[in-house]
Amino acid sequence: MPLFDPPQVLIVGAGMIVQDQILPSLYHLQRQARIAEISVCATSHATVRRLAEAESWSRAFPGHSFRMYPDAPSHSPQPALYREIIARMPPRQIVVVAVPDQLHSEVILEALRHNQHVCAVKPLVLQHSQAGEIAREARSRGLLVAVEYHKRFDDRSLMARRAYREGHCGEFRLGTACLLEKWYYRNSNFQNWMTAENSDAFTYIGCHYVDLVHFITGLLPVSVSVYGILDRFPNGNQGYLWTDARVIWNNGACLNVQNALGFPDAAPGTNTQGLTLYCQGAWEGGLISHSDQYRGLKYCYTNPVAYQEPSPDYFQYVDLGGPGLVPIGYGYRSIEAIVSAAIRVNVEGPAVLEEIDRAGILATPANSSYNECVIEAARESIRNGGREVSCSGAEV
Repeated sequence: MPLFDPPQVLIVGAGMIVQDQILPSLYHLQRQARIAEISVCATSHATVRRLAEAESWSRAFPGHSFRMYPDAPSHSPQPALYREIIARMPPRQIVVVAVPDQLHSEVILEALRHNQHVCAVKPLVLQHSQAGEIAREARSRGLLVAVEYHKRFDDRSLMARRAYREGHCGEFRLGTACLLEKWYYRNSNFQNWMTAENSDAFTYIGCHYVDLVHFITGLLPVSVSVYGILDRFPNGNQGYLWTDARVIWNNGACLNVQNALGFPDAAPGTNTQGLTLYCQGAWEGGLISHSDQYRGLKYCYTNPVAYQEPSPDYFQYVDLGGPGLVPIGYGYRSIEAIVSAAIRVNVEGPAVLEEIDRAGILATPANSSYNECVIEAARESIRNGGREVSCSGAEV
C-alpha cells in the first residue's frame, strides 16, 4: 500500500505541446497509478473538447480521459477560470502551466499561493525578477517548481554533460545551434500570441540551447544580441519569426543560435535542429556535435504517400503488447522526472528541494534563472536592432 495518495494534475492550457507531449505522458503515468485525476483548463469549452476528442487517445490510452474546464459551452472566453479550479484543489498537487509565455508568471504564482507544485513549459518567465519572486514563493512553501526543458533528458545531452564535466572535451570556445520549426506553426494559435510585443523565435525556441549549453558545460551567459526579422502571420499579426542570436559566456566563449518558424512543410522530419560546440584542450581541439533533426530513419509511406525522416527520440508511441500504446522518448522522460520529483517532495519533505536544485538535472528557478536573464536581455536587444545587452544578473 502506498504511504501517500497519488497527486492530482491540472493542466492550464490545451495547445499543441499538451496534445503532443504533456497529456500523453500524464496518461501513461496515470495508467501506472503514479498520478490520480487529470484535469485540463482552457479559456473555452471548444478548446478542451477538441483536445479530448483527439483520435490518438482511444488507440493509445483506452479508457482514459480528463476532466474538462469549462465543462460546458459559454457565451464568452473564461481566461480566469483556472484560478477557480486551482483554488478547489487539495494542497500539494501538481499544476502544469502550458499557456503563452507572457502568461506564465501569473499562473505559476497563483498555483504556488494555493500550495501546488508546478511544472512549467519553457521558458519559465520573461523577466529575471519574476523568476526570483517564483523561487522565493516556492521555497517559502516547500514546493517544487520545475521548467520542462525536455532536451536535458535526451541521452545525447546527458552523455555530453558527463563527458564535458569529466574534462574529456576541453573548454567550450565557439558554438552554433539551430532549431527551425515547420512553416505550418504559423497557422496555429502561435499567430495569436507569439507576436512581436510578446515573444520571438529565439525566446520561444532558442532558450533550449542557452539552457543546454549551461547544462552541458556549467558556464553562464554574460551578454546577448538578437537580430530579428519581422514577418506576418496568416492573420496579419506581426512577429519576429526569424532570429539570429549571439550569446557570450563567462569564459569568453560565443554561441550563435538561429531560430524560425520557417522550415518547409514539405521537408522531411518535424523540424531541423542541432548543436555544435568547438572546444579547446591543453594541446588539442575538442568537439561536441549533435545533428538532432536526423536520427538515422528514412521512411517512404504509401498511405498517405509521404517521405519522412522521423525522430524516435523526442516522443513516439510504441506497442509493447499491453493495453494501448506506450510513450517513449525524452519528452516523456522529462514529464516523468518532474512528476516524480514533486511526489518525492511530498513523501520526503521540502529538504530534498535543495538536493534537486544542487543536482541540476531538473531546471528550477533557483538553478536556472540565467535563462530569464538571457530572455529579458534578448527582448531588449531585438527591439533595438540587435544591440548587445548584458546578462549581468545571470547566476545559479
